[in-house]
Amino acid sequence: MQANPVLRPKVATPALIVTSAVIVVVAPMLFALASTLTGPNLWVWLVGLAALILLAAWGQRIRRLRHWQTATSEKWKVLESFRHSGITTTEVTLLSMDTVQPTGAWITIRWNRFGYVQSAWIEALDEPLWPGSVLLIKPDPRQIHPGAPWPSTYRISSDQVLAWAPLMRTKSLGHTT
Repeated sequence: MQANPVLRPKVATPALIVTSAVIVVVAPMLFALASTLTGPNLWVWLVGLAALILLAAWGQRIRRLRHWQTATSEKWKVLESFRHSGITTTEVTLLSMDTVQPTGAWITIRWNRFGYVQSAWIEALDEPLWPGSVLLIKPDPRQIHPGAPWPSTYRISSDQVLAWAPLMRTKSLGHTT
């Protein structure tokens, strides 16, 4: 199963924070006690091992977050380059994947500029899309006309999707900033 590239990886979880806090408090006390005792102390070695394991867990989570941030920044750079290329574009946020089929999917989108939410059909793309993705598309002038009502269902062909990027942390599914 492919991991969702839209979701920001969690760095700190309650269990990891509590365990780290206990180790930080207990380790100095055990090391101080062990220095007064003679001979090896099994508890000191266990706490030291637990501290190393926790350090590795924190390091892995931080590396995963940095990788996600780098990949997200690259996607946004591509999106911005298309936006400034002179082609008429607009951003839509993929709110939900309602029905996935081999040729495409029924989705719910929000037109970021207008705040309008509607259902849409999107043709299958080369890479999977996830709820929370921001799509940069070329709007179809045959479907949307100034002064005309919005279509009940918007159709997005695969050649209309120029780029996509995960919704940044400073943006939410309700509003973009």
